[in-house]
Amino acid sequence: MKRHYSSAISSAFGKFASKEFSPKVQSFINISYVKLMGLDMSNFEPADSYKSLTKLFTRSLKKEPNIDARTTSVISPCDAQIVAFGKIENGLAYQIKGMEYNTSELIGNENSDSLELLEGGEYINFYLSPKDYHRYHMPFDVKVLSALHIPGKLYPVNMPLLKNKKNLYIENERVVIEVLDRFNHKHFIVLVGALNVGKMVVTFEDAIKTNENGNNRAYYRYEEPKSLKKGELFGWFEMGSTIVILSQKDAIKWSVELNQKVSFADVIGELNEY
Repeated sequence: MKRHYSSAISSAFGKFASKEFSPKVQSFINISYVKLMGLDMSNFEPADSYKSLTKLFTRSLKKEPNIDARTTSVISPCDAQIVAFGKIENGLAYQIKGMEYNTSELIGNENSDSLELLEGGEYINFYLSPKDYHRYHMPFDVKVLSALHIPGKLYPVNMPLLKNKKNLYIENERVVIEVLDRFNHKHFIVLVGALNVGKMVVTFEDAIKTNENGNNRAYYRYEEPKSLKKGELFGWFEMGSTIVILSQKDAIKWSVELNQKVSFADVIGELNEY
């Protein structure tokens, strides 16, 4: 299959962003990007200390926030804007109001046995802009059952496209992570690629290589589930993109508002203990 232009553009940008220029040139690039995008660098190393634009994009926090210790609390996995949330009805969720998509297509045929559990459950969409902190962390304690890499296009995931491009999440490249929470409720954490997101890194599965020439899906099922704690890092986007969480019925209750800006570790919901 011929590579889509959005993937080719993203790959080219990724090569530029990962290149380490001379200290003087790299400093100019980094500082210019910070000013252009309006990045808040107060909890990060100085912009000119990063050896490439990619290292600036994927910067780690100097001081991580305190993680709420309650077993039922749910934290934001990232810095983002809440662009949609609600009930999954008739197998449908929304990328934004008025623009629906089919959850079975989002999570893939490999996870079709979970569709009945998701019916009547909750979905929520986190949009990461280019100026946001790009690392993502677990919103609650989980056991990872599987990870599915679905190659695809890399259209921009921004407001104009969310409002006008049907099935944007489904057409774009994504990584679908199947998890159980501590009360054995099932959730799917879906990392959605976007233009200039050359890579989506998943720390617990090195075999996942995104935005490469291959078009084959890759499915990893773990006989021994991988345990990750709430707040634990599990990867990063190289540039901004979207995280979607689909949860089984009666598993979770979100306490957010539409278009709310959230930061990593903000308490944004509660798990159901039963």
